[in-house]
Order: sequence, then C-alpha cells, then structure tokens
Amino acid sequence: MDISIIVPLYNEDESLPELVAWIKRVMDENGFTFETILVDDGSNDNSWSVIEDICAKHSFAKGIKFRRNYGKSAALHVGFQTAKGNVVVTMDADLQDSPEEIPEMYRMITHEGFDLISGWKKKRYDPISKTIPSKLYNRTVRAFTGIKLHDFNCGLKAYRKEVIKSIEIFGEMHRYIPVLAKQAGFKRIGEKVVQHQERKYGVTKFGLERFVNGFLDLFTVIFVTRFGKKPMHLFGTLGTLMFLIGGGMSIWIVVAKIYAQFNHLNYRPVADQPLFYIALVMAIIGVQLFVAGFLGELVSRSSADRNHYLIEKEIGD
Repeated sequence: MDISIIVPLYNEDESLPELVAWIKRVMDENGFTFETILVDDGSNDNSWSVIEDICAKHSFAKGIKFRRNYGKSAALHVGFQTAKGNVVVTMDADLQDSPEEIPEMYRMITHEGFDLISGWKKKRYDPISKTIPSKLYNRTVRAFTGIKLHDFNCGLKAYRKEVIKSIEIFGEMHRYIPVLAKQAGFKRIGEKVVQHQERKYGVTKFGLERFVNGFLDLFTVIFVTRFGKKPMHLFGTLGTLMFLIGGGMSIWIVVAKIYAQFNHLNYRPVADQPLFYIALVMAIIGVQLFVAGFLGELVSRSSADRNHYLIEKEIGD
C-alpha cells in the first residue's frame, strides 16, 4: 500500500464527508493505493455516526473511536500503530489542510529520500492572537532543537513508515514528532509550503494555552531525548557543580576567619554570615541532585527499552 492517511478528530461531523471525498478524489487522480484512518478522539457530536456511514460506503476507510477525549497525541499513536502504508500522512479534519499537497509530499519521501516532511503554513488564515505566539514558539523550538522547521504545529506531515513505527508519542508530544524522529536517527527532515484553508465548519479546539503547554513540553522532550537513558549526566553534573561552589564558599569563609584571628583583625562569626547559609544550602542541593541522578539511573536501568536500539541494515550471518 502506498499511503496511509491518519485523521485525528474531535467534533468534526460536518467536515468529514467533504474531507473523505476530497481525499479519495486526489488519491484516485494520482493512482495511489491508500487507506484513510479516522480516529475519533471521544467526540460528543455525530462524528462517529458519520464515520460509520463513511466506512460502510468506502472500503479504504477505517474508523477508531475512543471512549473519551485523550488528546491528539493519543489519536496519532493509535493511528500509527494501525497504519500499513509505506508513507504515512497526518492531517487535521477541519478542512484547513489540503489533500492536494499529499502527492508532492509523497514524492519527496519516496524520490528525494526524506524521512519526514512537515507542512509550513506560510500564509495563514488565523487571527493575529494565534500567528504571533506561533512564530515566537516556532523560533524558540528551532533554537533549542536545531531542526530548521518553520511550523512545528502544522498537522499536515508525511513520514516514511519506518519513522512512525520507531517512535512513541504521548501526552502532548505530537508537536515534537520531528524532534523524536531526529533522536531516533531519522535526520533527513524537510518541509513543504502548504496551502492553509479558512475554517469552513465549527470552531478551533485549541486555545492560547497550547502555547504554554507547548513550551513546557519542549523542556520535557529535550530532557527525555538527551538524558532519558543517562540522567546522571545531567543531575550529577549539576549536583557536583552546586556542591563544589557551596563547599568552596564554606572553605573561603573558614579561611577568612582563621586569617583574621591570626592577624588580630575583627571578624564576624561564621554563623552570623548570610554567605555561610547560602553555601550550606548549595551544598545540600548538590547532594540532593546527585542522589536524584543515582535514582534516575536505577529507573533507567529497570526500563523495558533500556537496550532498545534501531538497526537500519544488517548483512551476513
């Protein structure tokens, strides 16, 4: 099968028939073999009834329904597990992503050798209250991750099958699939300018809080990808640094007191100096960070995927 198209959705009953018909027309025009996986993330409208009708009419359509709303990452994770196509495309169900972009994204994956292609909504039909925070967010993510994408939040993306079968997304990590893919060794990440449509039905399901959550998740994904299997490298380094600074300050205070006594100079008692308590607190925090690193190592060594490595090729017996 050429393409699997995964559509996570929540309360999108009005747009689904039009979206599926649009996908089918584009796929047929280009002669692709494909499947469309509609993942209902606990909708409370008629979305599931619409999906049942679509699946009854079209053999290429599959439906998955959650008992409650788990979030976009959960919907994509289940869709990734189900997908069978050589190239996997994700897109939103609100008709703001155009299926017309899929053939070119497919070509970039299969002919140009990219592992992942991310859409870039260069011209957006969104209010300024969304576009400005989005630009700031994307600029920050680029700086922290080194991945030169302009629109990490774009729902329209295409992946080589091996990519989505090699990573696991959870929480709100759908924004950082390119980061997870790069950490897994899939470094050929590109982007394509895509057409952004005005919303035709319903209202957006995401508010400004997604940018706050996005920044918090950024620190999580950076920690997990860089120190998930070696937490002592982070906590041990910070703990050692804090302990050395605190210990150095304590030694300096004691040496200064001894010098003052030896030279009959006035001096403040050690316990009366604020610097002494700062040094003490830093030393204690250093020890705690060091212990946290040990505990992190114990947890890491007990994890099921502690020796999980991705093998690209193998030859011989």
